[in-house]
Amino acid sequence: MTAAQRREQLVAVGREVFAQRGYEATSIEELAARADVSKPVVYEHFGGKEGLYSVVVDREMERVLDRFTSALAAGGSPRALLERAALALLDYVEEDTDGFRVLSRDSPGSYSSLIGELARRVEHLLGERFGERGYDPLLAALYSQALVGMVAQVGQWWLETRSPGKAEVAARLVDLAFAGLSRLDPDPALRHERC
Repeated sequence: MTAAQRREQLVAVGREVFAQRGYEATSIEELAARADVSKPVVYEHFGGKEGLYSVVVDREMERVLDRFTSALAAGGSPRALLERAALALLDYVEEDTDGFRVLSRDSPGSYSSLIGELARRVEHLLGERFGERGYDPLLAALYSQALVGMVAQVGQWWLETRSPGKAEVAARLVDLAFAGLSRLDPDPALRHERC
């Protein structure tokens, strides 16, 4: 194998093992054994487990962000954007299950970074819509975090259940989000304050 081929092999093995076992439970010995190489080969290419993990996470984040960017690039009504965003994540969960597991497993920082990045990409779209409807566009950051977080959390749940079907899950997510967004109070207040 060339050095580039070996590196790609190690990334593929790392993706699979990190998805199955998580970062903490994965050892450099296991990674090397699964790739049928010696430990020094893993160190040579990545400096260790952390370096390999970082490459795997970066690639997965890029994969899912590309899906979201493509889904949102077409524009359209707010409901159409929500539908495409929900389906983009559920498609990723279904088609790149190992990648989603890597991002959502016991990996401090990476999953929250992913959610934050997705929310930032959605924020400008919401901000434009908020301005058009007389809402404070600065609040788009809060709502984009809530919406993306909701879809991502449901994606984690759906990964394990796969029921109901993807289209129904997406439709229900969009219905909940869209119903809430369409009835936003421009100046909400708590109705029952704590004592």
